[in-house]
Amino acid sequence: MKITDLLTTKTIVLNMSASSKAEAIDELIGKLDEAEKLSDREEYKKAIEAREQQSTTGIGEGIAIPHAKTSAVAEPAIAFGRSQEGLDYESLDGQPTNLFFMIAASEGANQTHLETLSRLSSFLMDKNFRAKLENAKTESDVIEAINAKEAEEDEEETTSPDGKILAITACPTGIAHTYMAADKLKDTAKEMGVNIKVQTNGSSGVKNRLTEEDIAGADAIIVAADTKVDMSGFNGKPVIEVPVAKAIHEPEDLLNKAVHKDAPIYQGDQNSSDSSSGDKNQRTGFYKHLMNGVSNMLPFVVGGGILIAISFFFGINAANPESDQYNRFAEMLSIIGGGNAMFLLVPVLAGFIASSIADRPGFAPGMVGGLIAITSGTDGTGSGFLGGLIAGFLAGYLTVGIKKLLAGLPDVLDGLKTVLFYPVLSIFGTGMIMLLINPPLTSIYTGLLSWLEGLSGANIALVGLILGGMMAVDMGGPINKAAYTFGLATLQAGNYEFIAIVMAGGMVPPLAMAISTTLFKNKYTDQERETGKTAYALGAFFITEGAIPFAAADPGRVIPSMVAGSAITGMLTALFTIHLTAPHGGIVVIGLVQGGLTQALLYILAILIGSIVAAIIVGFLKKDMRKA
Repeated sequence: MKITDLLTTKTIVLNMSASSKAEAIDELIGKLDEAEKLSDREEYKKAIEAREQQSTTGIGEGIAIPHAKTSAVAEPAIAFGRSQEGLDYESLDGQPTNLFFMIAASEGANQTHLETLSRLSSFLMDKNFRAKLENAKTESDVIEAINAKEAEEDEEETTSPDGKILAITACPTGIAHTYMAADKLKDTAKEMGVNIKVQTNGSSGVKNRLTEEDIAGADAIIVAADTKVDMSGFNGKPVIEVPVAKAIHEPEDLLNKAVHKDAPIYQGDQNSSDSSSGDKNQRTGFYKHLMNGVSNMLPFVVGGGILIAISFFFGINAANPESDQYNRFAEMLSIIGGGNAMFLLVPVLAGFIASSIADRPGFAPGMVGGLIAITSGTDGTGSGFLGGLIAGFLAGYLTVGIKKLLAGLPDVLDGLKTVLFYPVLSIFGTGMIMLLINPPLTSIYTGLLSWLEGLSGANIALVGLILGGMMAVDMGGPINKAAYTFGLATLQAGNYEFIAIVMAGGMVPPLAMAISTTLFKNKYTDQERETGKTAYALGAFFITEGAIPFAAADPGRVIPSMVAGSAITGMLTALFTIHLTAPHGGIVVIGLVQGGLTQALLYILAILIGSIVAAIIVGFLKKDMRKA
């Protein structure tokens, strides 16, 4: 169905009088009612308002697409409105809105309104098309512009002599890489005369979704993704699986392979992304599953870590009700950041790793396994990041096994599988195994702590070297936590040297990767460079986990480089005899270094030297992306 089958000159308002969101909705509803498209105006308005309460339909770029599917619609229709001055529609980008498309779908319209919404959203991303709507003089000009755009899209979809190629692009954050890869594939395909449709799995959801008809008629499918992608409908089709960066840097090569069907035939679970076959540069299933967990964990790291650091502005003990420095707001920040956001890191990591492996049924056992990892150790502290990783992969593959085991059950029991059998069996299995293996995992942590305690009387420079290096080995895992706990224990005993060492060592990895992405731009993807910008802030606030995405993607080069830089920083901090009275905060608590400005500057110097050394090492070790 064409957009202009639903939009007529009778449902177009070229000069809206509305000055607010509520008035805009009323004016467009009035236009639909005037054109006799509604059977109950008030009920339709309630449906529109209910949709707006879920989330605003102001998608940004000056566009809003309010929509509702209800029996109050007599005939499916679209109303178009244009506000010359623009108005506040609570859009996602916070900017005024001047183009409005209101979709009215009847109760029996199936997916018509969603398909139209998807097509409209795609069209409206074209600046030239928006300009035509903005400059239209008459209602007929609007209709002509939409028909021309649909004809242009139809021509691109049907005239290629080389058949039809489909593609999906997705990156962990769903921002830059996803859309850059899609644009690169489309632009290159146009130059080559290849017919292509690209689905983007971005942060705002799936756009330009591939339909069953698309897949049935496809010659080949390109999956350029670093996260889990649903490929359940691709059986029997040639599928090329590559990292999303491949689509940005080598689109012509990928399209040539797709056109010539130079790809393995996808056979579901028998040819899953865990396979090592296919493109030699393809990121394996392990990487995708890990990145799915890490990317969903990072918001908790960033939000929680920075809130904890801010709480120290009010005093090191401001969150402690028994302290003279107590501040209720600081305590609230600490509770939100440390007691909740940071506490959820490992369960979220495990949950999303498991769901990447086993889809939705894996999420619950993954979360439970991750929670057990941090709460059920030999001393109540748990096994941290390492335990969470194990829990995530354990829950995921265990759930896959359970799904295969129950595949032979009668079809009548299909409804019970997802709501009863899968969660009960997978949570039970994951929980039991984690309860059995978590104490030994935790003993690794406590053993490291005991070893460090034995080193406290040794050469201070050697201790600094070891403690600093340990902070970068697993970046939030048991080795990192063992070093940090040792620093906390000595701080409580009145020794302020070791906490300064571990904090400095923990700041180096994210700072080093941030510096490296700045100095060696050709060694990193666009997405990694964007992540590097964030890593500056994470490192400054002592959030070591900010380097995890880099370490997960390239552990062989990144981790040794980070360990070297953190070890140097730890040794220098020890040699400079830095004493710090704060347990966390990074740059926020530099002023609490004992000895005044000179010692504070030396502390910063030690951190910078280690960060720069690590940045240079990893920069030289990594390959140039232009030659990869």
